[in-house]
Amino acid sequence: MRTEFTTEQLRDPANARSNEILRACVHCGFCTATCPTYQVLGDELDSPRGRIYLIKDMLEKGRDPDAKTVKHIDRCLSCLACMTTCPSGVHYMHLVDHARDYIEARYKRPMFERFLRWTLARILPHPTRFRLALLGAKMGRPFALLMPDARLRAMLEMAPKTIPPVSRNDDPQSFAAKGEAKMRVALMTGCAQKALNTDINDATIRLLTRLGCEVVVAKGAGCCGALTHHMGKTDESHRTAARNIRAWTAEMDSAGLDAIVINTSGCGTTVKDYGYMFRNSAQATDAARVSDIAMDVSELLQKLGPPVGTAKDLRVAYHAACSLQHGQQIKTAPKDLLRQAGFEVVEPADSHLCCGSAGTYNLMQPEISKQLKTRKVRTLEAKEPDIIAAGNIGCMMQIGSGTNIPIVHTVELLDWATGGPVPPALTRDHTGAPGVPNLRGMP
Repeated sequence: MRTEFTTEQLRDPANARSNEILRACVHCGFCTATCPTYQVLGDELDSPRGRIYLIKDMLEKGRDPDAKTVKHIDRCLSCLACMTTCPSGVHYMHLVDHARDYIEARYKRPMFERFLRWTLARILPHPTRFRLALLGAKMGRPFALLMPDARLRAMLEMAPKTIPPVSRNDDPQSFAAKGEAKMRVALMTGCAQKALNTDINDATIRLLTRLGCEVVVAKGAGCCGALTHHMGKTDESHRTAARNIRAWTAEMDSAGLDAIVINTSGCGTTVKDYGYMFRNSAQATDAARVSDIAMDVSELLQKLGPPVGTAKDLRVAYHAACSLQHGQQIKTAPKDLLRQAGFEVVEPADSHLCCGSAGTYNLMQPEISKQLKTRKVRTLEAKEPDIIAAGNIGCMMQIGSGTNIPIVHTVELLDWATGGPVPPALTRDHTGAPGVPNLRGMP
């Protein structure tokens, strides 16, 4: 693609990077075949190619964003399926992130929308605030239909039926390896996950220590910054990320770290990009060090040696989170691990398409999100699984709200298969009440 940035514009590192990305695009349109919003809406401007044209025009002219451009950029899920499909290697993620930062700085949204985005940025990355907000949303759920705005209804409806108690395993501390110590790793405990589902981190710690890892929860580490980063709130997201970089490099420089393990793939995609995000800052070297050893938990488990479990007569439908299969290009590892642990693994049709969660997308674009959720649930249920497994808390919440089939994190099943407890989600019925569903492989 031909670009016409001025020499002055290209002195800005963000513009220079966007120029590189735009020049790589050859207008082929392969991306439209795998773009979820284009599949749902059928509008060229709601495809990666269409958004690329809008972003190019906005950045080259240095103009303030207009409502039309903002609407179509906001509708992007950042699922990155287009990057998997693109034969030219167009790095759409960095381009759309630049566009969102540009829009946030130069576009004045309607007051109510500014309030919603401000509220989400102040609540979701903070587990205690988020937990309190979930309690409030749970009480307000019966009145959801009275809400005048679909986004407010979505916020009330997202509250889980049960809110887990705080897990002290998420506090800064170290968990010793069982038997011979093979590795020392830092576990990223995250933010929203600590309020929505504490079983995932607990299972991760049990499994990794059983396999010979000393697991450290670093003091000062927290939210990865992805939620605010994808809203274009770059300063906020970088402040959050900088705290993680300081916390993890402190561990690297003291007792050392072999890996930073992440069990929420949306966070993993962001942490692996810290080196790029901080490339022009004083923390560039440390950020790159962090990115270099960041791993999804499935990557680490394969490196340790896949856990082998006792065969269970259970069919698991594996949902591939976009941030894992497209953002990190991790496609086979979770399925291989589940099979080696004794589960029958099936995949839904169109497994490359997003479920519609996408960070805050299901809250800010609820109509499109629900269409994608309905499609994803239908394809998963068509496989008649006993369990649905995923590697991202957002996907788990999104899909779980549309089906009665239990949904658990991949690591919970691997922990169970190798000596851990039954995942709590499998011992509750679909209302969230205690009980044991009729699962063929349950003891």
